[in-house]
Amino acid sequence: MEALFYVVPVLIIVVVLCGAVAVIRRARATSRAWSSGLTAEARCLRTYTTTSGGGETRVTTRLNHVYEFATREGRAVRFEERGGSGTVLEGDIVTVYYTADHPERATAEAPARGKLMLGTGVALVFFGAFIAFCIGFMVVTHEAAPAADNFMTP
Repeated sequence: MEALFYVVPVLIIVVVLCGAVAVIRRARATSRAWSSGLTAEARCLRTYTTTSGGGETRVTTRLNHVYEFATREGRAVRFEERGGSGTVLEGDIVTVYYTADHPERATAEAPARGKLMLGTGVALVFFGAFIAFCIGFMVVTHEAAPAADNFMTP
């Protein structure tokens, strides 16, 4: 039973680390797309929303866009972007930023390096605090376990 107080926090830490890696990868992909210097005019093919939550939890709605553009080589690329601008509607033409090696990782977000760094930093601080809480929980549980064992033995 005592192992449960170590296994669960370690599993939570692993999941949080996976989330941190995903945030860093997405930020790096966006930054590379902005830095590549490759842009194209893309047409918004579709907009839709996804919702989550409900019941006892808050309902959140996220706007998504599907874009299509042609690379400089003439290759047609279609990609989906989560959390896009609410002012872009189906049929609108927007500028997208992409890299030559992975045009499917394009973004329609206008370059905003400070905003990207701030958002990534806040997410990583949150993940770090969560990991610190889990480690603290394990340390406190470990330190309290011998005292409880001594208290229970006659």
